[in-house]
Amino acid sequence: MTHTLIYPNSTRHNERGHLEIGGCDVVELAEKFGTPLFIYDEEAVRDQCRRYLEAFSSRTDDFEVIYASKAFSAVAMLQIVDQEGLSLDVSAGGEYHTALVAGFPRERIFFHGNNKTRGELEYALENGVGFVVADSFMELDLLEELCAARGLRQKILLRITPGVHAETHSYIQTGQEDSKFGFGLVEGIALEAIRRAHTSEYLELVGLHAHIGSQIFSMEGFQRAIEVLVGLIKDAHDQIGWSCRYLNAGGGLGIRYTEEDSPATVDEYAEVKVRGLEEAMTRVGLPVPRVLVEPGRSLVGKAGVTAYRVGTIKEVPGIRTFVAVDGGMSDNIRPMLYEAKYEAMLANKADEPEDTLVTVAGKHCESGDILIRDIEIAKPEAGDVLVMPSTGAYAYAMASNYNGNPRPAVVLVKEGQAQLIVERETYGDLVARQRPLEGGQAGDR
Repeated sequence: MTHTLIYPNSTRHNERGHLEIGGCDVVELAEKFGTPLFIYDEEAVRDQCRRYLEAFSSRTDDFEVIYASKAFSAVAMLQIVDQEGLSLDVSAGGEYHTALVAGFPRERIFFHGNNKTRGELEYALENGVGFVVADSFMELDLLEELCAARGLRQKILLRITPGVHAETHSYIQTGQEDSKFGFGLVEGIALEAIRRAHTSEYLELVGLHAHIGSQIFSMEGFQRAIEVLVGLIKDAHDQIGWSCRYLNAGGGLGIRYTEEDSPATVDEYAEVKVRGLEEAMTRVGLPVPRVLVEPGRSLVGKAGVTAYRVGTIKEVPGIRTFVAVDGGMSDNIRPMLYEAKYEAMLANKADEPEDTLVTVAGKHCESGDILIRDIEIAKPEAGDVLVMPSTGAYAYAMASNYNGNPRPAVVLVKEGQAQLIVERETYGDLVARQRPLEGGQAGDR
């Protein structure tokens, strides 16, 4: 039986006993496009975009939902997000360039990053960007210099470190004081940043931004962050005379990777962001700014699955059975990076009992290249198609060419049709930008 909590809602077992997503047989997709293969359900992405818009529009008229494209940045995906009326967050020049190629409206692009280079900022300013989210005093200086040279006045937000610890893995906490991101509250640093930006001739400070982490289930941290930010807004109003027009409360809503996970709903998330901000601003007697949120994982995570081909099966008597697939840490580093947990099934044996305990291993030359430890699947054989659900966020986006593995293809499925939106890399792609040793081969010396 399909576990609908962690697979796209269109998932079913077809009459051939195969896994089907978006009306497409996953086994057939693997045969046509090869493996590893990322498969995204287009309607699942669109539905989640609409769910966010509906959750916020039912509570306020003054809001903006911004897709955090670092979760998965591809031209086709950004076009879907644009069509659904969302704005866009980019974290580096490459993501910004992808947005330009996708034709994304530049006035709805927010440019993040804790170490934006001069070249990245020049590229954004010359081509147009709605908002730059400034992360440090050095960046403020550089941004002001670049704007002055071009005679521009750029809208900016300041990233604030609210000192709030999110209940998530330490590697994806970002709101604590000991963070590489943003202006902290200690010793009045954040307030001084507001003063500095507010008095700039070339920077228009329109708001604040804070992000406390990712894959968060509890809403308590978000509420605390809002309280801290509103306190800072009140101080800035009273001491500097600055009014906050935009408050970007970040993203971070978690998703289900396993059946046991229990994240909050989008409605619960919107309630905290909207009502929490309204109540806090009312208490300090100031107008409520536009509430901005930046979901990434919770927009595309569940919509994507990865299909692998099973290769070697190795039984270690009395210990475990390793089932090796043709991918691993080069297409999904999350289990190795943050001990992320996943589930799996065999797409070509969807109706068979899941009664064989295995550990799913990758093909890379690392003992730690383990995708899933101790999971029950149907009895595996070489050539089976193994599917891991909920890989739509931060899997392809963090993919590498480790061990010379070409990055996978990505397809979008809808109503029985599959569209290739990212081509599979070839061995030729791996060396296309490499250059041979000058003066002949090494053996000639």
